[in-house]
Amino acid sequence: MDLQAQRDLQLLSEVERDGNVTQRTLAKKLGVALGLTNLYLKRLARKGYIKITTIPHNRIKYLLTPYGVAEKSRLTYEYMQYSLYYYRDMRGRLGQILAGLSSADCKRLVIYGTGELAELAYLTLREMDLAFVGFVNGKEGTFLSYPLLPIEILSNFDFDAVLIADLQNVEKIRALIAQAGVADNKIVTLVPEN
Repeated sequence: MDLQAQRDLQLLSEVERDGNVTQRTLAKKLGVALGLTNLYLKRLARKGYIKITTIPHNRIKYLLTPYGVAEKSRLTYEYMQYSLYYYRDMRGRLGQILAGLSSADCKRLVIYGTGELAELAYLTLREMDLAFVGFVNGKEGTFLSYPLLPIEILSNFDFDAVLIADLQNVEKIRALIAQAGVADNKIVTLVPEN
């Protein structure tokens, strides 16, 4: 599912939820400029997915048309298909990486992160012959009922590898983990090496 389709789905969902929503609010939810949000809304109106009305003369109301409801349903289905594909793909990638660690006799694993990928890594790890040591992150608190450990404590732990469960900030996280005294060959990422 491309970015435009995701934005269309988000806009149609927000308009359906609240026809009085402002363009400024929509822009914040989409994370785009106000002018770009205006263009998106006009495009959806041209396609017949929403109707833009002015009430009284200075307030705008958005109405989802029957075509808009049908398009929202189609995009929701497409998004669910995309999400399931992404989930299966990531599960497979995690399975391969963890199986490789297991065959290399890396049995005790630390997971860096607290997002969906960290949760998926934990679930995949639990299905294999690997031991989970803990979650490490720059934050305090808990994740999946486990305490979050500070990065600095890694030098005191017995583990074979740290898996970075993040796709965006891999090099920054790798540097933080290396600063904590972890050897580079013990840091594992989900991003293929160059």
